[in-house]
Amino acid sequence: MRISSLAKLCLTLVFASVTFAATGPTIRPVVEIEEDVYSYKPADNGAGPLWCQGSTCLARIGDDLFAGGLETIPGVKPLNNCRWMLFHRGEQGWQKVCFDPSGRTREPCPLAGFPDGRLFVSVNPTLNTDPNTYSGPARPEILQFAARDAGKVERTLLPEWSGNPKFTEHSYRSFAADGPNREMILLQNVGYTHAEWTFLNRDGQWSVQGQLKWPWGADYVKPEPIRVCYPDVALRNREVHFCGVSDIVEPNPEWRAFKKQLTGRDWDYDFRRLFYAWSPDITTGKFEPWVEIASREKTCGWINPGDLWIAPNGDVHILWTQKALDERLRAKFFPGEKQSYALNYAVLRKGAVVSRRTLLVAEEGKSNERPGRGRFQITPDNRLFVFFYVSGANSAGKPISENRLLEILPDGSASNPVSVPLKKPFTDFFTATIRAGSPPSKTLELLGTRQGSNATISYARIRID
Repeated sequence: MRISSLAKLCLTLVFASVTFAATGPTIRPVVEIEEDVYSYKPADNGAGPLWCQGSTCLARIGDDLFAGGLETIPGVKPLNNCRWMLFHRGEQGWQKVCFDPSGRTREPCPLAGFPDGRLFVSVNPTLNTDPNTYSGPARPEILQFAARDAGKVERTLLPEWSGNPKFTEHSYRSFAADGPNREMILLQNVGYTHAEWTFLNRDGQWSVQGQLKWPWGADYVKPEPIRVCYPDVALRNREVHFCGVSDIVEPNPEWRAFKKQLTGRDWDYDFRRLFYAWSPDITTGKFEPWVEIASREKTCGWINPGDLWIAPNGDVHILWTQKALDERLRAKFFPGEKQSYALNYAVLRKGAVVSRRTLLVAEEGKSNERPGRGRFQITPDNRLFVFFYVSGANSAGKPISENRLLEILPDGSASNPVSVPLKKPFTDFFTATIRAGSPPSKTLELLGTRQGSNATISYARIRID
């Protein structure tokens, strides 16, 4: 029996559609721009230009793109030996349009923007007038700029707090914005007990404030609050979602004593428990109880938050990396355990984890493709992509240092990752995230450090086809 040309064409289309459905869409990342923004001198104060990793120093408002920078002030001693800078990218490339002429600070200053043209910079200047003073009180401020004329501060907003909290240069602050609703939230740590927070509503009023008290470490030898730092924070329709990592002095006395033998220091910090809290309506002033998302407590491992996204249906998507154990302690405390590095992803619904997935794992004795920093990219049609760094070596033992991109599909599975053809891969980076008011986009924009350029902050623009 002979098959007509039309029938052959129909069969071909059927088989093609079946193959497409089985493998998922092909991702084609196109690098459009890859360039340096500024160089810096390390401040040796415990922070750096990417230290506010849960927030961002990159923001897009329409056709305008802004980057926040951190400059070390010559001749000034730590800790408050830096000042903020603001860059704008126009037709002539990057230009520094504004900087702090007199204030001093320790940490980078994250950005947020509204689609109406308002740009905001979160700053935390020290109140000490003596440049030789090591530490002391600080005052949180929000500087408002107009995107059309970012060469000057248009207005200084002084956040209102509950009571009179004693802020210092160690702010560990989080700055998040709901761009479409023109609202934002600022959280700033106070010691090891809690974070103060304040909410700016669409009328420009600091309408509600409160405290987010840390989860209680009842299972430690000496129970204590578990300070949570470097959080990814999202605000949408007055819901607030907060996901960060434990950051306290080593709570295990045996491990702390052993580490002191190695380092000579009385302290060593724990970054190995991932916690999540949320408020269904921040104007009530209340957060739901803490949820522990992940832990590497048993083997003294390490966890680093990556990103967070609130989907249209209310599900909360979370990304993080983790290392299984501290190899310095393995021989003495857990000799049978193996090392691994993983990029993990979870979905929460109403405060409960409903799914988990490992997107990439390197296991001792097996694969050595080690995942590093990962971020989400959301498109206007709510497709969810993950951009991440990979180092180590492939199965043939060849060294790897590259960025990859994959898509989280509607059924929760992940597409095959593809390599992003950057000249120099980004080892650590911010994005123009919707958590800071930037719009969803099919264009991924990065600000961070590239391989071999650790004292230079660079930018890249990648179109996702």
